[in-house]
Amino acid sequence: MAILNIITEENEILRKTSKPVDGVTPRIETLLDDMADTLIKAGGVGLAAVQVGILRRIFIIDIGVEDGKNEIIEFINPEIIKKSGKQEEVEGCLSVPNKYAITRRPAKVTVRAENRKGEKFEYTGEGLFARCLCHEYDHLDGILYTDNAIEMLDPEDVE
Repeated sequence: MAILNIITEENEILRKTSKPVDGVTPRIETLLDDMADTLIKAGGVGLAAVQVGILRRIFIIDIGVEDGKNEIIEFINPEIIKKSGKQEEVEGCLSVPNKYAITRRPAKVTVRAENRKGEKFEYTGEGLFARCLCHEYDHLDGILYTDNAIEMLDPEDVE
């Protein structure tokens, strides 16, 4: 396992549309493992493959610690299939360090994706996890949260 470099907003790759994954290969499995290690080390909630320089429709979300281990959900070729409600909250990004903004996102989101075994699944997130699902999904289409910010905040304004 390896810690990957997280690309920051100056890099144009973050503005490109990621390509679908045709099948989970050993290389994709290694990428997923390395992304998990990178996310945990960085202390983030989510990470898209494009943020580590790989233009594939993959992202992961850390949903918390269970039995002393981070529980990470892997989303391959995700699609947002349902959105409801609204929330306006503070958002940040590992690729946009030390910047924060208020964004408007759905309060509840359902995503359909595949896991590393090629099995389709659906995951519904609310609150922070709904924001994270939308944020990571946007990365796959070259969109940064700052593109849709309602208000940029100073880092000292964020607790």
